[in-house]
Amino acid sequence: MAGRVGVVAVAQTKFEEKKATEHTAELMYNVTREVMGQTGLEFKEDGTGIDATLAASYDLFSGPAGAYMFLGYVVGAYRREDERVLEDGSLAVYYGAMQILSGHVDTVLLVSYNKESSVGKNLIEWVGMDQIYQRRIGLDFVSAAGLQAMRYTTKYGITPEQCAKVVVKSHRNAANNPYAMCCDNITVEDVLRSTMLCDPIRVQEAKPTPVDGACAIILASEEKARKITDKPVWITGFGSCYDHHELGYRDLADCEALTTAAQRAYKMAGITNPLKTFDLAEISEQYAYQELLWSEGLGFCGKGEGGKLIDSGKTQMGGDLPINPSGGMLSGLPVCVAGMQRVAECVVQLRGEAGDRQVPGAKKAVAHGVDGPAGQLQCVITLEN
Repeated sequence: MAGRVGVVAVAQTKFEEKKATEHTAELMYNVTREVMGQTGLEFKEDGTGIDATLAASYDLFSGPAGAYMFLGYVVGAYRREDERVLEDGSLAVYYGAMQILSGHVDTVLLVSYNKESSVGKNLIEWVGMDQIYQRRIGLDFVSAAGLQAMRYTTKYGITPEQCAKVVVKSHRNAANNPYAMCCDNITVEDVLRSTMLCDPIRVQEAKPTPVDGACAIILASEEKARKITDKPVWITGFGSCYDHHELGYRDLADCEALTTAAQRAYKMAGITNPLKTFDLAEISEQYAYQELLWSEGLGFCGKGEGGKLIDSGKTQMGGDLPINPSGGMLSGLPVCVAGMQRVAECVVQLRGEAGDRQVPGAKKAVAHGVDGPAGQLQCVITLEN
């Protein structure tokens, strides 16, 4: 990587089932003003301020088309380079880093926001399916996940108890996270007794819906980052990969797109053994089985060994590689926002500012974002302090 990109500030809202009193513009304003306040950066004409803005969101969730139009108004971002990512927030971090590495800008303000409470999540995801064949039978991201979960657990013998352990771990970790929505003291038995959502996925094994919230990050070139803060966190590698949209064209028991994205990020960062390299991982898992499957794609274990990994205790707090110390998506995060918030959580950990959820001595971390049916789009970002 020519030069380095530093994360100089992060901010996030409290994630709640419904932020009925906050307009989308207020969500953006509150989180961007907080992150700008941490650095003292504003939008100036003399080259000392923020050079560009970049947002990740889904207009269909926001209600009015072009909800992003509020950002410039509420934060004063006029006459600046302005970009948009209609995907998961991790892609905004990826794109922002490339903007800086290109040499065209030195500082980028990123924001990702979503009010899932504005409209039915399943309806929006149904619109994302093929309109000729898949929409006609009602296929959406939940039913696609059900197909993937069935294929994965059947092919590799993943047990319901192993998936339930992911939920228990996530909620336990979330109890130490003031931003998390769900942090109840749930047990494996509670999970297994919960209502079936889409066989074999139970209600407790899916991320809560709806969830409202936002996240913001400021990226800077290495020279600028060192002037802005004495605790920059460096992006050392990133990679992304799209898989085939048609579910029947890929083996849903494996996640080749994630494997490819991870390999690209690890090659850039010079990482050969991710399980021993990282001190923590923040993974985007909308469903419990995905933490196990994504762990395989990220190289933490071999194919089909995600269940053994959770059984080993290595991914617990205090284990070799804590996964989702924040509680993850299963504790309540909006789609689209989740990937950027994964990066923000890694930054907080690497700066030693995670409070009760802190992983002692954390030096290197990996953040993961996902989008599309059954993990069609995968993004991996590695960071270190």
